[in-house]
Amino acid sequence: MLGKIFESLYLKVFVNIVVLRSKSIVYIETVNKNGVVDSVEESFNTTSLNDSMSEFILAYTSETPFNYISILDKSLSQGAIPTCSTKDIATYCDTISSKYLCYGDKWSFYTSKLGIHSIEKEYSKTGVDFVFSSFVVLARFFRDKIDSNVAMFILVEDNFVTLSVFDNSLLLYAKHLDMEHYKDSNDLLMDDDELDEIELDVEDGIDLDDMEVEDLDDFGNIEDLDSLEDLDEFSDAKDIDEEFQESLDISQPVKEVDGFNEDYQRYLLIQSSINDFYKNSKYKSQFIESIYIADSIGVSSDLKRYLEEEMFLNVYIRSMDLGAEICELAKAELK
Repeated sequence: MLGKIFESLYLKVFVNIVVLRSKSIVYIETVNKNGVVDSVEESFNTTSLNDSMSEFILAYTSETPFNYISILDKSLSQGAIPTCSTKDIATYCDTISSKYLCYGDKWSFYTSKLGIHSIEKEYSKTGVDFVFSSFVVLARFFRDKIDSNVAMFILVEDNFVTLSVFDNSLLLYAKHLDMEHYKDSNDLLMDDDELDEIELDVEDGIDLDDMEVEDLDDFGNIEDLDSLEDLDEFSDAKDIDEEFQESLDISQPVKEVDGFNEDYQRYLLIQSSINDFYKNSKYKSQFIESIYIADSIGVSSDLKRYLEEEMFLNVYIRSMDLGAEICELAKAELK
């Protein structure tokens, strides 16, 4: 009781870090018992903690003992699996070298302990309280859709594409892909003849990329995320027609990567993943009619057009402020 009274006398500061391809974004909220007092966002031309970024963060965290620093997991070894059973989890990932947590008593997400250790070491000057999985960010953002749809859900970041398929909250498929590793479009193209032979009635399960991580000792005091299933419902929710963009700003500049635009590269990654979901006998495949995209970077209209015209999918795109979403997850952890 006294702790709560003492806490109410201070502001809370939430620092949220998103590492992009060539820079880092730091989004900070200052909060009191009535809500958000102030928010600020700063970009730094670094992918690691440098002096200017550290000074910026510490200037805010030094104002109150109630400060919380969160970062989006950037590990290539992160993933999601369709079980919370400790016994079954070992079938999908190395439980010795991986940190895994259950989400909503339905599925689990995991990452490399080595990756967590690296983050703790890199941000030792400021400290880190929470490391959030891209799959958790995606699940929270589309929680109003995942529980009642059979669809693919995608988080588009500057350097990653995180994909998952849910059947009314049941996880069927999950992948976290690095854009830098998939620049050769020829490796991603779907074979139309093979697509005609796809069989949708296949075995249960989910296949994830093999993890190559080393064993290590306990990795520190990063707090668990077990309470994520208790997240509040959307407040002040917008109408669905408003929330989802049926069309995008055609003036959005198109970026180029090795001769073809990045949204075409993302399209190929999505196409290849759907093909993998359909054809791999380890997945319990369902026919995908709709894709929901969480857009954290401002994709062009090309991505929607590619998916609709080439794959005949219903595509819905919802803009996301990634730093603000991580902040909401951190707040939920304190409830």
